[in-house]
Amino acid sequence: MKVSSRYLRLLLPYMEGPDVMHVQERLTELGFYDGPIDMIYDEDIYESVKAFQTEYGLNPDGIVDPDTWNAIGLSPERQYPIPPEGYSIEIDLDRKVLTLKRFTEIINAYRVAVGAPSTPTPVGDWQIIQKTRNPGGPFGTRWMRLNVPWGGYGIHGTNDPESIGQAASRGCIRMFNEQVNELYDIVPLGTPVKITGEVFTGRILDVDSSPGPDVFEVKSILRTLGYYEGEVDGVYDQATQEAVRNFQRDFNLVADGITGVDTYDALILARDQYFDVREP
Repeated sequence: MKVSSRYLRLLLPYMEGPDVMHVQERLTELGFYDGPIDMIYDEDIYESVKAFQTEYGLNPDGIVDPDTWNAIGLSPERQYPIPPEGYSIEIDLDRKVLTLKRFTEIINAYRVAVGAPSTPTPVGDWQIIQKTRNPGGPFGTRWMRLNVPWGGYGIHGTNDPESIGQAASRGCIRMFNEQVNELYDIVPLGTPVKITGEVFTGRILDVDSSPGPDVFEVKSILRTLGYYEGEVDGVYDQATQEAVRNFQRDFNLVADGITGVDTYDALILARDQYFDVREP
């Protein structure tokens, strides 16, 4: 599964966008790139990616796939203070609607495109950590990056307006350009973004799985149910495997620590029952 907004590679015409810029900035920090920060995936950044991959024991193919993306360290951990203006964004993946609020007041609601089933949008509580004007191409006129810790996800415009209202992106939230321009001008860095919806992709999850929003969802449910006490992120580690085993034993499932359809369905049912009992 692709867990960054797209795979970056050397193509003609060159790939362009803010995700390229993030790679250029990070490889500059790491000493692998000394070219311009121009959002263009050209031969120079391609060679820099290959050099980085060679140094870090990755396949030196010059393609920024999930393993390379994560190894580069584009997993933002910093938290911005919540801005005093009171703006927040809620995104409902099922309804494909982005709602802008100021404190409890709804300011506006926008139809959006969300991640396709094979490349889902990550649910969770995030923040806007970077804003870029006129990234161009598939990113349209504005880009607002989220601090999702396993890839380059953001809210952005589009050059494919017919996709709005569909599950069609590689995980990002697409908006009409005129509407993303409006949103961009309102919300500051640090604005909270809450994304809700079901994200299970049908992947069989185990310790060899690449990071992703479906892993995040499993860990979040396990934590809610009291089976997991660690950090809720997109990594299916040994602690996650053991938490899944314990859950499976309690629910009469094969205790192999692997999350397939049966285990995922049982997790969803247990979570729903938990909230049915405890919520007023």
